[in-house]
Amino acid sequence: MQKILLAVLVVFGCFTLTSAQNLQSPSEFLGYDIGTQFSRHHQVVDYFKTVSEAVPNNVKVEQYGTTNERRALVLAYISSEENIKNLESIRENNLNNVGLLNGSSTTLTDHTNDIAIVWLSYNVHGNEASSSEAAMLTLYKLLTERNDLLENTVVIIDPGINPDGRDRYVNWYNETKSTPYDIDQQASEHNEPWPGGRPNHYLFDLNRDWAWATQVETQQRLKVYNQWMPHIHVDFHEQGPNEPYYFAPAAEPFHEIISDWQRDFQTQIGQNHAKYFDAEGWLFFTRERFDLFYPSYGDTYPTYMGAIGMTYEQAGHGISGLGILNDEGHVLTLAERLTHHTATGLSTVEMASKNAKQLNTEFAKFFDNSNLKYKSYVVKGNPDKLNSLKQLLSKHDIKFEYANGGKVSGYDYASGKQGSMSVNKHSLVIHTNQPKGKMVKVLFEPNAKLTDSLTYDITAWSVPYAYGLDAMASTSKVSSTKVFEGNMPTVLSEAYGYVSKWNSLKDAQFLADLLKHDFRVRFTEKPFQSNGERFDRGSLIITKGDNKHLEDFLGTLNQIKQKHEHHLTQINSGFSQTTPDIGSPDIKLVNKQKIAVLSGEGTSSLSYGEIWHFFEQQLHYPLTSINSDDLSRTNLSKYNVLIIPNGYYSSVLNDDNMEKINDWVRSGGKVIAIDGALRSFVGKDGFSLKYKSSDNASNEDNLTPYAEREREYTNSLITGAIFKTKIDNTHPMAFGYGKDYFTLKLGSAAYDLMDSGYNVGHLADTKVYSGFAGKDALPNLNNTLVFGEERKGNGSFIYFVDNTLFRSFWENGKLFLVNSVFFVNNNAYEL
Repeated sequence: MQKILLAVLVVFGCFTLTSAQNLQSPSEFLGYDIGTQFSRHHQVVDYFKTVSEAVPNNVKVEQYGTTNERRALVLAYISSEENIKNLESIRENNLNNVGLLNGSSTTLTDHTNDIAIVWLSYNVHGNEASSSEAAMLTLYKLLTERNDLLENTVVIIDPGINPDGRDRYVNWYNETKSTPYDIDQQASEHNEPWPGGRPNHYLFDLNRDWAWATQVETQQRLKVYNQWMPHIHVDFHEQGPNEPYYFAPAAEPFHEIISDWQRDFQTQIGQNHAKYFDAEGWLFFTRERFDLFYPSYGDTYPTYMGAIGMTYEQAGHGISGLGILNDEGHVLTLAERLTHHTATGLSTVEMASKNAKQLNTEFAKFFDNSNLKYKSYVVKGNPDKLNSLKQLLSKHDIKFEYANGGKVSGYDYASGKQGSMSVNKHSLVIHTNQPKGKMVKVLFEPNAKLTDSLTYDITAWSVPYAYGLDAMASTSKVSSTKVFEGNMPTVLSEAYGYVSKWNSLKDAQFLADLLKHDFRVRFTEKPFQSNGERFDRGSLIITKGDNKHLEDFLGTLNQIKQKHEHHLTQINSGFSQTTPDIGSPDIKLVNKQKIAVLSGEGTSSLSYGEIWHFFEQQLHYPLTSINSDDLSRTNLSKYNVLIIPNGYYSSVLNDDNMEKINDWVRSGGKVIAIDGALRSFVGKDGFSLKYKSSDNASNEDNLTPYAEREREYTNSLITGAIFKTKIDNTHPMAFGYGKDYFTLKLGSAAYDLMDSGYNVGHLADTKVYSGFAGKDALPNLNNTLVFGEERKGNGSFIYFVDNTLFRSFWENGKLFLVNSVFFVNNNAYEL
């Protein structure tokens, strides 16, 4: 019987091997040699599906999502027949080993404890386009040349994280390139037009979105990622054409929660890569530039979830096309680029296979959180902001509970020192003695420990500051319960009017929906009291008398209220207990604003994308995009508001366009200038905006040795640090805020307080609450502008020194923009 069984296995094994050997190669499937053309996303997906159909016992392809432009997001699972058959059991066992499985796990053999799970992610930046080509070749070689690695390894391949960006680049390149391709760097095929293929549909950098999950691609990917929790994750990238290849180990700083094993094993992987690169004479570098600190990357997020998270960077990028002559006289081709990525992908799987058992053991050890300093993080504040935070935590499968009341002592985020605060049943408690406790620490820690100031990204992101919540970090576990009973929604009855609070983005979404349904809505510029309740500045008032034009005023209002789960307070009279009355000049109609935003050359595509995404996907309010090339021909009188994103506008905002904008503002328009856009107005005639001059410049700076210049330069940098801002919350721009606001400062640009106009937000001191700020940059920030308004004629210029929409994760800053659009210098007329 055993001989018969063995014979069957041998025959079947030969059949499987023969099937793999008869697979179409990528070149055969595509109809051109891989690397001689750029493949569109659908061709990549089709190849993976074709392979899956040819060897279904070794490859399983599933669609896990869809992009904004309706392109498929897919994953391929590649392994031995036995592993594919037991795929769900392997997944469950992996989660069960670290306490992440809900319910009971499937009974498995010991073999499944030794399965390594490797996740390879390609093309997160659309114009770093060699990696999706490499994904196809890696799949083929795994099945035809290295199928021995699949006996104890499950390889998960995402061939295109950012299909919309990839096809934007590929379609442009395919229609632009010469035949044969031109290697001259100045050729048009090496110079992408705005906005380029790097970002997704909404022009977000998906490699900065892992932790914040603002984009649909990230949200859908995280659902699957957290169902698998791989042991190794690789993010394939490209860099400039003159830098050959980067792979792990990473550069400092490493976040302190990264284990010794994670450090050591990525070094082992790097050494294995080096063996293959050395054999071919390929150049590479390690331990430079790319650190492991900011948590929202495709290497750090997996690392903080226990994996060996790594970035691989191949020379190339969108500038390189099918081939380019780099500065060293080497013709860098697409074929070469994808070959290198294929080599490191296969080498990674090889190391996983060789070390599968230890990978499982060390992965499980990572989830021991007993040594974390803070045992609980407690947050309280605005219910809407708490709900937004809960939504973020749920995206990462992080558990939260509710406080049992009393007082909590620990690190007080508001003061930046030890303190205590009272909590109640509404207060959120996030414990670190849960499987993802280390990610909790990373997201919530007040000030992440920084071992090196030379970093690749921002150094502060602490969630309580970003969400505008009071918080306490406690070294002892805070008493909590899992269940909280919320209030049941109420139905409005007939009344004189209805009042809504104004202190969160949810309130702004409610207003936007009312305006889209043609409600006439008022807001108050002064606090008032009615029916025994106090209403603060910015509160919305919807009266029956203002809305007689609506056929079913109360019914429609109830529908919108229920849709937003919004609370409204009924008032029975326009006669307030304390002034102003509802008919007062201090209670004004909200205009149904017509908003334009500048796009195109000169604008930062990222900043424009943040604004576009905010209005379309968060506020749900219409926005008109005006290309910067068309500004001189644009009839601005059709709009109430013009938003100018971060950017460089020396050629766009020339004398003629500046005069045009000035005239429009004087007649009642509003310009909202963000971050670098302020440079176009600073120091100009008729503007109060001025740079704050630095007194730190010295000729001695020129004596700094060449080798120390880069590090010395960090003394004048601010790399994403958090400061406390003093707010004039009597100004409409700041309605809904308290007197303090924590701002994320992304650079060292400093502007004096304005002599005329309104200094709505300013830095009164230079205490850094979180993140890195160079010692030479700090003194220049004292008493500088953060938010301001300057009147011109009937209109206004509104200044955002700090970008409150940065990567869309600084939730507490978004209401400043809404206030600027609807409340600041409100002129009660419709266009």
